[in-house]
Amino acid sequence: MSQSVLGIIAAIIIYLGGMLYIGYRFSKRTETVDEFYLGGRKLGPLAAAMSAEASDMSSWLLMGLPGVAYLTGIADAAWTAIGLAVGTYLNWLIVAKKLRLYTAKTNSITVPEFFSNRYRDEKKILTLIAALIIVVFFVPYTASGFAACGKLFATLFNADYHVTMILSAVVIIAYTALGGFMAVSITDLVQSIIMTIALVIILLFGVNSAGGFDAVMENAKGLAGYLSFTAIHNAADQTASPYSFLTICSTLAWGLGYFGMPHILLRFMAIKDENKLSISRRVGTIWVVISMAVSIFIGIVGNAASARGAIATLAGSDSETVIVRFASLLAENGIFAALIAGVVLAGILASTMSTADSQLLTASSAVSRDLFTGVFRKELDAKKTLQISRLTLLVVALIGVVFAWDSTSSVFRIVSFAWAGFGASFGPVVLLALFWKRSNRYGALAGMLTGGIMIFVWKFLVRPLGGVLDIYELLPAFLIALAVNVIVSLATPAPDKAITDEFDAI
Repeated sequence: MSQSVLGIIAAIIIYLGGMLYIGYRFSKRTETVDEFYLGGRKLGPLAAAMSAEASDMSSWLLMGLPGVAYLTGIADAAWTAIGLAVGTYLNWLIVAKKLRLYTAKTNSITVPEFFSNRYRDEKKILTLIAALIIVVFFVPYTASGFAACGKLFATLFNADYHVTMILSAVVIIAYTALGGFMAVSITDLVQSIIMTIALVIILLFGVNSAGGFDAVMENAKGLAGYLSFTAIHNAADQTASPYSFLTICSTLAWGLGYFGMPHILLRFMAIKDENKLSISRRVGTIWVVISMAVSIFIGIVGNAASARGAIATLAGSDSETVIVRFASLLAENGIFAALIAGVVLAGILASTMSTADSQLLTASSAVSRDLFTGVFRKELDAKKTLQISRLTLLVVALIGVVFAWDSTSSVFRIVSFAWAGFGASFGPVVLLALFWKRSNRYGALAGMLTGGIMIFVWKFLVRPLGGVLDIYELLPAFLIALAVNVIVSLATPAPDKAITDEFDAI
């Protein structure tokens, strides 16, 4: 085994060991379901900000986004990033504080539970539907994280994809099941730091490998439409296609997804002091903007490095491994460089694990807390409920492994579909529950179902028709779900006085 491989393995083992240690430490402090799923609402402003954004970005930041920029230029990647940056800021600004206060007032520790408690849904129909939506969209989302880890190690060590994917899943499952929400949040904070280090290292090394900044820009300017915000580069025939205003609006709609992301909303609910949310908002937004900008530029640098012959020319989903290729090249420069390369690859692992662990925790809470305890009303002691929560997490993870078995799946495509599903199903419900007194449980239920169904209808039936209908399914599904929620709420009885009084108090 070469020095470079040994150095990479050493760095990654240290990183994975650290994640497991954090899980073990917090397992000693996790004794109740409230602590397992929400950390007892003790999350500090810095941990809240970085945990939310690290769990948000996922492997998409270090694999999907640079891959898109590598192949097609800046238009698709940049408009997506702008939408996400605006969505991040608005979510912290208008949703975070009110959701924290409302969930504390209604004693809700999961998003589905909040929906039922907010509207006094005694039959728990809202909880049931919301929990099922979480399972439907989070299983493939979690699978995309497992797949990203598998691709990372398979590409790096020329190993079997299925073996590396399963090993990665085992580590994520272990520390999440041990320590619950606080373990996930603290590991996410650590992982965000590692992700930042990885981006900086690869940016500097990549520019050097491509022949310098001038060479990178010269290469980009020579590719048709590559640096345009209104055109997209076609790598196959080296031409450019128009990137229309409608497509720009469709891409910006990624930002709408934030209002419905359960694993991000949980961070708002878990914050210890809602008066320090301005710190979280600034830190989280600044980190998101800078990290996405650097990630996009790395894709541009990768294309220049391929043109120069420093790394292989990448096509299709292989473009998502551009940072892995740079790390492998870096590792060839001695043991110290190999250790640094290992930190970079640990950053990719961090981006993947920080999302997969949050998704596992949210999906397991949907089954054990919302369905088992909430809907089916199985009363168990705290210890037994915690055991069921951990068992559920394991089952959900195993299903995710099955979904991740196909090594050719695109991380970007899987994430975009699941993101749309949550944004359209939960986003309008969350916004109206927090800001419209007249909204009721009938409107919330109708809107939630409409959003989830429309994602599938638009994605597989409407969008293939092309033309003006070929837009990201989140935008039409979100707007239609919002309209249905409002119309049904107005057409059905107004909420009773206890509900409106509580709304006014919040």
